[in-house]
Amino acid sequence: MQKLINAIDLEFDQQHVWHPYTSTLNPLPCYPVESADGVYLQLEDGRKIIDGMSSWWSTIHGYNHPALNQAAKAQIDKMSHVMFGGITHQPAVDLCKKLVDMTPAPLQHVFLADSGSVAVEVSLKMALQYWHAKGERRPKFLTIKHGYHGDTFAAMSVTDPNNSMHSLYKGFLPEHIFALSPECRFDEEWREDDISDFKQKLESNQNDIAAVIIEPIVQGAGGMRIYHPIFLKRVRELCDQAGILLIADEIATGFGRTGKLFACEHAGISPDIMCVGKALTGGYMTLSATLTTKHVADTVCGGEAGCFMHGPTFMGNPLACAVANASLELLQQGLWQQQVANIEKQLAQELPEIGKLEKVKDVRWLGAIGVVELYEPVDMVQIQKDFVDNGVWIRPFGTLVYIMPPFIIKPQELSRLTSAMLLTLQ
Repeated sequence: MQKLINAIDLEFDQQHVWHPYTSTLNPLPCYPVESADGVYLQLEDGRKIIDGMSSWWSTIHGYNHPALNQAAKAQIDKMSHVMFGGITHQPAVDLCKKLVDMTPAPLQHVFLADSGSVAVEVSLKMALQYWHAKGERRPKFLTIKHGYHGDTFAAMSVTDPNNSMHSLYKGFLPEHIFALSPECRFDEEWREDDISDFKQKLESNQNDIAAVIIEPIVQGAGGMRIYHPIFLKRVRELCDQAGILLIADEIATGFGRTGKLFACEHAGISPDIMCVGKALTGGYMTLSATLTTKHVADTVCGGEAGCFMHGPTFMGNPLACAVANASLELLQQGLWQQQVANIEKQLAQELPEIGKLEKVKDVRWLGAIGVVELYEPVDMVQIQKDFVDNGVWIRPFGTLVYIMPPFIIKPQELSRLTSAMLLTLQ
């Protein structure tokens, strides 16, 4: 009877539930998950598979974590939600304290929001309102190609318009300025000409640019590129010289994923505005934050509007804030540093073997991120089935087969991920 119910559920799912990046005409198969624990997803057919994706970068502590579970259970009996306009509560205050303490010192004001994309929207609006308050109209943003900042409209507008999933919206979105993305890899010798195009575009559009927005060190869904820290250092210097704000999109890279608590630390810089999300709640529920300096916040609020003109309904959700506090407390214990270092060391040992395969163009890694780039795009249906049959959950896109496992993964479990990649890509 149970199998019949599951079959009916899957049929309804295929006919009515619209999954991300999936066609309703020819939907990709979905694998029903019954439960999750640690690094494992329990499928309804009884198979346990290792999650190599951390549910899109978020479940850094693994699934069903007792501390996060307890935080959610304790909070829900008090209040699951209350509006944040004119009201405050301890979970939000505690969370903002932690974020101010953990992020670079100049970042002193925290704006809580619903998701990573909304955090980016907030950062862009913040920059625009900053210049409006100073009596200037600066409608443009400068970024680099191969970037990805989210799926909402303003976030899409600063995502690479030609090399991304958003290319079909070109012409409808505001057009911003895209410099060449850096070619110097993280572990290569720095070449100063790598910053030349960015410098030229900034200087020639200086009076129109409200801010630079960039993913520090690792470009995520735009290509899984890992670039040299000096590029980011030069970006900060050029922004300072021009008096232009710098927005760091740390949504994917924040909270230890690259081996530093925040990827900006690789370059020793602090942005004017920082966006965080994904791992903020340890993957339990959606929450994000946009942090900025006192100077930016006070300038915004000193303008005509007298305040920042944004206010999501679920801003500062107490339940999400309570879980985020528990997640950040786990990070503050410091175990993640050795865990991520161990993952990076193991990826350095095991990924080069995959790099020898004929269809593989490149392999690269940093922290708890491992990337295999192919010459040709994957057959999504077949490769997903092969991975599940090999006991792992890896979700490629295009020519990229990559993993970013939970920090708690054990060496033998990580080896199962890399072994499945090697076997599947042969």
